Amino acid sequence: MPPGPGHGPAVALPYDCIHHAFEAQAAARPDAVAAEHGDMSITYGELDRQADRLAGLLSAAGIGGGDLVPVVARRGIPLLVGLLAALKAGAAYVPLDARITPAEQLRHVLGTTRARVVLTTSDHRRLTPLRAVPSVIEVDTAAAGPLPAPDARRPAGAAPTGDDACYVLFTSGTTGPPNGVVVTHRNVCNLLLTEPGGLGIGPGQRVSQILNIAFDMAAWEILGALGRGATLLIRGRDIAETVRRADVVIATPTILTTVDPAHCERVRVVAVAGEPCPRALADRWAARAVFYNSCGPTETTIVNTMQRHTPSAPRLTIGRPTPNNTVYVLDAARRPLPPGETGEIWAGGAGISAGYLDNPELTAQRYAPDPFLGGGRLMFRTRDLGRWTADGELEILGRTDDQVKIRGFRVELDAVSAVLEALPGCVRAATLKLDSRTLVSFIARESSGGGPDPQTARQAVAAALPYYCVPDAVHILPRLPRTSRGKIDKAALRGLAEQHRAVHPEPDPVAEHIRAAEAEEAVR
Repeated sequence: MPPGPGHGPAVALPYDCIHHAFEAQAAARPDAVAAEHGDMSITYGELDRQADRLAGLLSAAGIGGGDLVPVVARRGIPLLVGLLAALKAGAAYVPLDARITPAEQLRHVLGTTRARVVLTTSDHRRLTPLRAVPSVIEVDTAAAGPLPAPDARRPAGAAPTGDDACYVLFTSGTTGPPNGVVVTHRNVCNLLLTEPGGLGIGPGQRVSQILNIAFDMAAWEILGALGRGATLLIRGRDIAETVRRADVVIATPTILTTVDPAHCERVRVVAVAGEPCPRALADRWAARAVFYNSCGPTETTIVNTMQRHTPSAPRLTIGRPTPNNTVYVLDAARRPLPPGETGEIWAGGAGISAGYLDNPELTAQRYAPDPFLGGGRLMFRTRDLGRWTADGELEILGRTDDQVKIRGFRVELDAVSAVLEALPGCVRAATLKLDSRTLVSFIARESSGGGPDPQTARQAVAAALPYYCVPDAVHILPRLPRTSRGKIDKAALRGLAEQHRAVHPEPDPVAEHIRAAEAEEAVR
């Protein structure tokens, strides 16, 4: 093993499966409120009973260990019932927001997961892609009904273990459709049931649920609260109102900037991840609450490093590995680098997920045998550049590829460009990140002048990819500049984009619409 700060402490887990932690809370405190959403609430006992009923229906439909159950819903109590029911049936859940998932992406997920049963709600049952699924169960009606007769249920299989899948999250692909990341129960328990990942959550506390349900940080909110006996506050349209009523808040920095900490006297713990956090934002919140700056891609299970930040800290870093996790800063030969030297960040330990669903080639590209832990363990190539500080904390210094974060969500720039290049008349396309909120694309059209206009181009991206992949502006050029090696000169394109923004600072109507919808849509 490499010496130094790259190893989190060794900690035993109280449970191997996260729904077992929830069931223990339901047995100990059945009358405690598990979740609130608007004027609705549900106790731990009732949530457990409804999830059991629904799990019985899933078992009767032949769902068990190894199966994947898409949950196509909106944020709300039925969503919680669906997630827990899938886990209780021995399956893994696949969360998809019914309102904002493009039909093309939904079809891809249903096909990739080989979905035989989909859980949804009555108001979304008629979504066109769901017609191809053999069985669609409405959670909001089925969970309240009786359990199927015992002789109609599927014989119980082996109980799930920590190595079984807990959920599958789909992230955007480089040039193709989204990739499913398989996250196990042990992966999840390792963060949520240890500290600091548990954030000190416990009975009597309130945890906000403000993030997109298909975002891995939403699992931190939902399973973190329900596995530790807290009350989950499910937001409506007003994020700030929900945050003000919470004790614990998990958010991206972009979302946190919309909330004034001066009006959040109840908040005692805040954790951010998903994108770089501005120092000023961290200082503002750290002055009022325990503040964690965290980092980790979906493949390392939500986050695998955390730093408790204080305004007096000399720097804002992503801290050290969480329990049972390892982080390595390696050179090109995959040898550990000493503090102060920049290298590529690889992650190992208990948070490393099981790979990409039905994509062994990509799994082999991004995961590798961990030579430091050995024993058949794997490590994951994050494609982040970083270095250890002299006092053993990790600094992020950029990316090694074109994968970026916009508003806290992962975006593959090549995936956006690929959609544009598929449009008639588009010869070449390139996409850049200008800042943490702004994407801009460039299109070279055919010399005849045919090809897409900016509005058509944005609409095409919106139809094929999640909303956060839609560029704020699309510029049409006769040709894209090239480097001396014949590649697209992205530095030159960035200069053009910055020049255009300086001359035309006001956003166009489409970009303005995206920004206006962000507070409600971007975290669903």
